[in-house]
Amino acid sequence: MTGVDARLLDAARAWIADDPDAETRAELEAILDRALAGSQAAEEELHSRFDTRLAFGTAGLRGELAAGPNRMNRVLVAQAAAGLAGYLREAEPERTPSVVIGYDGRKNSRVFATDTAELMAGAGIRAVLLPEPLPTPVLAFAVRRLGTSAGVMVTASHNPARDNGYKVYLGGPDEGSQIVPPADAKIAEHIDRVAQGRVRDLPRSHGYEIADRSLVDAYVAATAAVATDLPDASADADSGGTGVSRQLRVVYTAMHGVGWPTARAVFEAAGLPAPITVPEQAEPDPDFPTVAFPNPEEPGALDLAFARARSARADLVIANDPDADRLAIGVPDPSSSAGYRRLSGNEVGILLGWTLAERARGRGTLAASIVSSPALRAIAAAHGLRFAETLTGFKWVSRVPGLVYGYEEALGYLVNPQTVRDKDGISAATLALALAVHLHARGRTIADRLDEFTRRFGAYASDQVSIRVTDLDRIGRVMASLRAHPPRRLGAFEVSRIDDLREGADGLPPSDVLRIVLEDDSRVMVRPSGTEPKLKIYIDAFDDAAPDVTGRRDAALGRVAALSEAVRELTGSV
Repeated sequence: MTGVDARLLDAARAWIADDPDAETRAELEAILDRALAGSQAAEEELHSRFDTRLAFGTAGLRGELAAGPNRMNRVLVAQAAAGLAGYLREAEPERTPSVVIGYDGRKNSRVFATDTAELMAGAGIRAVLLPEPLPTPVLAFAVRRLGTSAGVMVTASHNPARDNGYKVYLGGPDEGSQIVPPADAKIAEHIDRVAQGRVRDLPRSHGYEIADRSLVDAYVAATAAVATDLPDASADADSGGTGVSRQLRVVYTAMHGVGWPTARAVFEAAGLPAPITVPEQAEPDPDFPTVAFPNPEEPGALDLAFARARSARADLVIANDPDADRLAIGVPDPSSSAGYRRLSGNEVGILLGWTLAERARGRGTLAASIVSSPALRAIAAAHGLRFAETLTGFKWVSRVPGLVYGYEEALGYLVNPQTVRDKDGISAATLALALAVHLHARGRTIADRLDEFTRRFGAYASDQVSIRVTDLDRIGRVMASLRAHPPRRLGAFEVSRIDDLREGADGLPPSDVLRIVLEDDSRVMVRPSGTEPKLKIYIDAFDDAAPDVTGRRDAALGRVAALSEAVRELTGSV
């Protein structure tokens, strides 16, 4: 007689009977057999999968590929698709809603996208499936280009190989941005209702459309246009550019993702130099064999790209994440053992924002998330532009009225809001490459441009402390402890004030964020990650008192380093 909870057994058996995927059925059957044979580990695994379910929110769904409602699989995707279809029919009762569906190169992405298309068509929704694995920005573009009611992108972006996800965009007045409240909760309600029944009973149809390749061509043409009309980046008095004859040498990596074919087409259409690829990472591979985490921010992720750059004596390294919505830039650095260093997300954000601010000619708004560098505010002020601060996530950045440019420090940049209402690593790469070419022709580099910025605006230094946890409750304990016992000092720095954004502040919606402002106006932001089991802490400091670039940077970096050590000690004690 087994001691396993009968309700748990019933739930697992019902799942097996309903699951259309032979692989996940077999996997769950094996776990169930072990649990019935007395395995405590197997029983705990069943509890992990069935005691709760992946929550649908503004980030959609994202999780590990496996059987059960607390994992990503064909059952959960079917429920999400049918729930979204119900929401769209309710939102547009007078006409036939429509949805465009994209997918990347991860395991099951094509399967999940096809399931979605069949279920949408079966529910009476006009469904358009993109013709091949494509970057997330192409899907975001397609929502606006096709005028659909919604878009679905099957991707887990830069998550580990075992994960996949399901992102939802809305058309109409949302202009192709990702969902925000209350739409997420309404969609979740529909999904929960669908989950009460069997996915095998949901109507399916093969009457969906395959998007014409001309849709991708339109994205390429629109994105290539960001390389035009660069402001004058001529040499300033301290750097003296003389011009060079050789072409800029560039290395590109797609990080085992889907970015390269589209990026190559855009660079060619823009008349930009053809990059040298990292061959081991150029083609989609759902196993991501050369990187522990397919995220350009992670240590070691750019090692192959830097090795390729050394052999090619490259002037610039460009990296997209697997779904190409993020961008990383590497530049030569003789002080680094790799010979190159990755610019921080804030450094790239400053470069692109400054370029577009000069192009804007005093019209429009620059926007950044609350955890991004305050530098963009200074750029906006210097160029007569408005500045908006948003919650983290491009679902918020993309909705800023009059947006000219928006970014967040996690390598996300929106340089062409008239084309895409989401972060776009390909358009950002195009602008960065065009800027590098522009500078190179004048005998200057990206590093020179950053020095010019520091001379004009001062040094903005940033750091991020990420605490990855296996016990998710620890994140809640840390946030609760900081609220109950707010620090009066962080190392040598006295705390000036702490803003708790849990109830909303400065016109922002409520968010689980603490903003700690120090006596010298340095800033520490603490928040749980929305997509990973991490507590994230963002640190920003500034200096313009030192007389030269090196002195300013050293002073700002010194403050950041001291604050980083202090917050590690503070959070490590909880």
